[in-house]
Amino acid sequence: MWNSRQRKARRAAQSREGANAGLPEESWFSALEGPTDQSPLYAVEGGSWTVPNPVLRPLAGHALRRIFGTYVAARAALGVVLLIAIALTGASAGRTVSPALMLCGIYALQALLWWLTDKLRAMRAMQHARWQWWMTIGVDLLVFGAIHWIDPTSSLNFAALLVLPVLMAGILTPRLPALATAAGVALTLLASAAHVAGSVSDSAALMSQAGLSGVGLFVVALLSGELSMRLAHEERTARDSRERARQQAQLSRLVIEDMADGVLVIDRQLRVRAANPSARRLLAAQASRCPSPPFSLRLHPGWLVLADAVEQAFARGNWPSGPIDLNIQLEDGARRALHIRARFTRSRSDGNDTAPADEPLCVLFIEELRAVQARLRQERLAAMGRISAGVAHEIRNPLAAISQANALLEEDELRPDQRRLIRIMTDNIDRLRRIVDDVMEAAPGSLAPSRTLDVTAEIASICSEWARTVGLALGSASRLQVLLPTSPVGVVFDSDHLRRVLVNLLDNAIRHASARPGGVRVALEASEDNGWAMMSVASDGPPIPQEVEPYLFEPFHSTRSRGTGLGLYICRELCERHGARIDFRRHDERHCNVFEVMMPRESLTSAEGRLVL
Repeated sequence: MWNSRQRKARRAAQSREGANAGLPEESWFSALEGPTDQSPLYAVEGGSWTVPNPVLRPLAGHALRRIFGTYVAARAALGVVLLIAIALTGASAGRTVSPALMLCGIYALQALLWWLTDKLRAMRAMQHARWQWWMTIGVDLLVFGAIHWIDPTSSLNFAALLVLPVLMAGILTPRLPALATAAGVALTLLASAAHVAGSVSDSAALMSQAGLSGVGLFVVALLSGELSMRLAHEERTARDSRERARQQAQLSRLVIEDMADGVLVIDRQLRVRAANPSARRLLAAQASRCPSPPFSLRLHPGWLVLADAVEQAFARGNWPSGPIDLNIQLEDGARRALHIRARFTRSRSDGNDTAPADEPLCVLFIEELRAVQARLRQERLAAMGRISAGVAHEIRNPLAAISQANALLEEDELRPDQRRLIRIMTDNIDRLRRIVDDVMEAAPGSLAPSRTLDVTAEIASICSEWARTVGLALGSASRLQVLLPTSPVGVVFDSDHLRRVLVNLLDNAIRHASARPGGVRVALEASEDNGWAMMSVASDGPPIPQEVEPYLFEPFHSTRSRGTGLGLYICRELCERHGARIDFRRHDERHCNVFEVMMPRESLTSAEGRLVL
């Protein structure tokens, strides 16, 4: 009883598994799912009596249709041959028409019609395949059994014909129905032998022959069923492996297509078999100009240096131990530095001399050297910033003590030379305090919240306050020219950080600008189309040297002996914290040095306290 309950529970679980095997259409894996055989051709509800549903399911694919088609063709050929044989036998015995001949004629006609229409049925969805199997096997059992019953002592051994439906029942049906078919045929043989036992002299031999034939039919049903189950298992394993390999290839393709690094798969003939979009963007000025794989790596003259490196690696059998840097020339004449790593696929015959060798492939991982250097620089700057912040924090307390002591000394009666020394100490203490504040500001820490503010009013207020601080009078004759739109412009930023950025840019601009009116120009441009507002600070001073431009926003890089080199670096860090960008542009006009800050726009109707994390 307990085993019976276990079997029922197992069958129910298999049925649920089969019902849930098809993934929903909106599932991510549904894109990877190939055609499945979910027709009632082979789906036995809850599994069969002896064979579980997952084993029967693969057999109902193309292999089962081929077997069933072969069976139908064999029936047609057998019907024709049997009709001819019975006709010739009857003619030799002087009988022109007999019940067996008529029955064979009907069977041959039915088998031929079934065979001729089998291809038409194969082109349609066979919704009643199991019924067709049973009908075909049942017709064969009835016809062959009737012929044997009509003429059991014929010179033709009609009992041998019953092997065909038993064999097909063992292949196409579960085990218990197949054994039931064999049992029915065995009983038919025994009944036929008993029917004619009284009219023959050796009835015992006839009964023994019928019994042995019945035993043989049981053996045929069992062996064919076992072979069909093994075939089903092997087919299921092969199909599962093929499906897993297909899904794995599809997943790998999806991952590679979305990688930021370029990936090239190259064979020994230097043919690029696969290239993801990132690789195509790196090999050409525009990804659309790079041909789709497969293409030769020698197709473009600018790629020859890369082709030579891959060819040498194939000749040596390995790539250099580390990545290499190469310069390729693009179709527009520009050069691009690439950082390349490589891996080689292992030959299938490695470690197995009997396996056929396959062609090794070279997989290149390509990055733009500038991006690699920028990433390393960012990591180095982040580490340096953390160290600098720690050092600055440790300096702050002693510096405060020195400043206090210097203030106490300044209260005493001092000689002029002593006061000059005190003033030097005060200036350098203030300079150290500014350096510490700059380092602490540039160090990574908690992000200040971004808010929606009216950048027009903020710039006007900051410029007015800064002009009073440095002693500039605003007006048409002033060295500071401010060009602002008349309507408010909302941006996402922080008021204190915007003040820090703009004051730093103004200090740098006024330091190098001429004394003419409008030597420093602050402008704000807002566009509704691109969603950005641009604040520019320009000066008419000498152009910044081109060799200095790449290091403008690097920390601790300054063209002044008393500069900390942190001003523009802090400006960039503050802009990036609020989703803004700062850059330098060289113009051919009077104001040749222009720093531009691009800030994301936001409607001023939004809540003032909105946080942008």
